[in-house]
Amino acid sequence: MFLLQIDTVNKLADSLSQTLSAATAPQPELRLFDLLFKGGWVMLPLALLALLGLIIFFERYFTIRKAGRNQSQLITQVKENIKAGKLESAIAICKNSNTPIGRMLQKGLLRIGRPIKDIEGAIENVGKLEVSKLEKNISILGIIAGIAPMLGFVGTIIGVITIFHDVSVKGIIEIGTISGGLYIKMISSATGLVTGIIAYVLYNILNIMVDRVILQMETDAIEFIDLLEEPER
Repeated sequence: MFLLQIDTVNKLADSLSQTLSAATAPQPELRLFDLLFKGGWVMLPLALLALLGLIIFFERYFTIRKAGRNQSQLITQVKENIKAGKLESAIAICKNSNTPIGRMLQKGLLRIGRPIKDIEGAIENVGKLEVSKLEKNISILGIIAGIAPMLGFVGTIIGVITIFHDVSVKGIIEIGTISGGLYIKMISSATGLVTGIIAYVLYNILNIMVDRVILQMETDAIEFIDLLEEPER
C-alpha cells in the first residue's frame, strides 16, 4: 500500500513537471511578415496596390514640390527685363526656369503686342495644361483608397468560407479548426482598411499641394497681366 502511494506521488510529480515545462517553454515569435502571409492570396493584390500608391505619391510629391517652389525671383527678373525693354531676355529667363509659371509667362511674353484678352487666354490655356500635368495619376490614389477596403472584405468572405469548410471536414469546432479562416478574415480586412486609409490621406495631401500651386500660378499670372496693362493706363 505504501509503495502504491509512492508510485502515485511520483506520477503526479512527473505530470506536474511536464506541465510546468510546457508552460515555461519559449513560445514561437510572431513576426509581422509571417502574420501577413496568413492573410491568404488577397494579400498579394493589396501589396501591389500599396506599392503602386507609394510610388505614385512620392513621384507626384517631388514633382509638385518642385513646381510649387518660390518663384518670386523669376517674377522680379521678368518685370525688370520687360521694363527695360529686354523682351528676349525675359523669354529666355522663363524658358530656363522649367516651371509651370515660367511656361505660362513665356507664352504671355510671346503674345505681347496682341490684345490683353488674347494674352490672358493664352496664359490660361497653358495654365490648364500645367495643372493637368500636376494632377496626373493622383486620381489613382483615390481609386486605391476605394478598392483596398473592398479587397479586404473579399478576404473576410474567403476566411468565413474557409472556417465553414474546415469545420465541415473535421466535424468539430475548436480553435485549431477555425484559426486558419480567422487569420485570413482578420488580417486581410485590417490590411485592406489600413491601405485604403493611407491612400486616402496621401491623395488629399497631393490635392492640397496642387491647390497651393494653382493659387500661386493664378497670383503670378494676374501680377504679370497687371504689369502689361501699366503702360496703357
